[in-house]
Amino acid sequence: MRFQGKVAIVTGSGKGIGKSIIQKLVQEGALVTVTDLNKETCEETAREILQGGGKAIAVAGDVSKAEDARNIVEKTIEAYGKIDILVNNAGVLKDSRIKDMEEDDWDKVIDVCLKGAFLCSKYASAHMVEQNYGKIINISSRAYLGNPGQANYSSAKAGIVGLTRSLAKELGKNNINVNAVAPGLIETDALKNHPKYEKIKELQKKDTPIQRIGLPEDVANAVLFFASDDAAYISGDILHVSGGRFG
Repeated sequence: MRFQGKVAIVTGSGKGIGKSIIQKLVQEGALVTVTDLNKETCEETAREILQGGGKAIAVAGDVSKAEDARNIVEKTIEAYGKIDILVNNAGVLKDSRIKDMEEDDWDKVIDVCLKGAFLCSKYASAHMVEQNYGKIINISSRAYLGNPGQANYSSAKAGIVGLTRSLAKELGKNNINVNAVAPGLIETDALKNHPKYEKIKELQKKDTPIQRIGLPEDVANAVLFFASDDAAYISGDILHVSGGRFG
C-alpha cells in the first residue's frame, strides 16, 4: 500500500470530494485526520473509517480561523507524531453576478477557499520542514480560468494556483512537494440535489470531450497520485480533472 504509516489531513472531508479523498487514503494505509466545519459529519466519517478497520481522528473546525487551523494540526501531531500529507479541500460557494454580490459573500469564499489553505499550509508545513518531507495538495478548480457569476470563487481558486506555485518554490529545498488539482464539475450529493441536476448533467456531457460528469473518485485518484512518491519530482503543477474541458 502506497501510504502505509503515512499521516494525512484532509480538510472538508466530512462529505463529498473530501470524504472520497480521505477514504481512498485510508484504503491505502494512511492514518488520517478528518476535519470539517460540521462536527456531526466530521465525526460520522471518522466513525465509518474506524468501523472499517482504519485509523482516524475527527477534529471539527473552521479553517479560515487561525486558532482552528492550528488546532487541527496540533491534534494530528498529538495523535500520530507527524504530518506527511495535507490536502486543502475545504471550500464554499456564494455565487451571484458582481452587481449583486455582497461583501460578506466575497469575504466568506476567499476566507474559506484561499485563506484556509494558507493557514493550514502554514501550520502543517512547519512540521514537514522539521522532518524534511511532506506533500501538500491544494484543491483548485477549473473555475480559476474565470466563470461568470463566480467572481469570488474564481478569484479564490486562481489564488490557490498562485499559492501552490509559490509554496512549491519556497518548500522544495525541504523535500516538500506542493501541487494542485483543478476539478471540473463533479457529481457530489449537493449537485444531485440541485433542482436542475438533470439539465446540468446533460449540458456537461455535451460540453466535455470525455462525455460524462466527473466523480469524486476521479478527483481522489489525482490527489493520491500527487500524495504518493510516484510524484516525487513533480511540484508546482496544476492537474486538471475535467474530462478534457479547459475553457
